[in-house]
Amino acid sequence: MKYLFLSFLILASTFHAFAQDEAETNAPVLKLEKMILDYGTVAKGSNKIRSIKFTNLGKSPLIITSCEGSCDCTTGKCPKEPIMPGKSGEITVSYNTDKVGKFNKTVTISSNNGNGNVYLNVKGVVQE
Repeated sequence: MKYLFLSFLILASTFHAFAQDEAETNAPVLKLEKMILDYGTVAKGSNKIRSIKFTNLGKSPLIITSCEGSCDCTTGKCPKEPIMPGKSGEITVSYNTDKVGKFNKTVTISSNNGNGNVYLNVKGVVQE
C-alpha cells in the first residue's frame, strides 16, 4: 500500500510539472525593442513623450493590463487590445521635462506575459 501511494505521488508530481511546462510554452512573451528608453539630454519643458515598440513572441494573445510609472513624473500608456502572437505594438511613455536634472525611472508593464512583469528603464537629463 505504501508503494502504491508513493507511486501515485511521483506520477502526480510528474504530470503537474509537465502541465506547467506546457502552459509556460504556450504563454505570450512580451519582448521590448530595448530595455532602456533614453531621452538623452533635453531642454526643460521640451517634448515629454517617447514611445517604444514591443512584440509578442509567444503562442497566445498578449494582454497588457497596466503600464505604471515609478513616480508621478513618469507615466506609461499601453494598448488596450490583445496583441496576437507575432504582432507588435507600442507603449507611450511621458516624463515631466519641467524638472531639471538627471532622471532614472521605471515603467512596470503588467500583463499575462509568461515571464511576469517587464520593467522598462527610462533615463535622461533635463537642462535649463
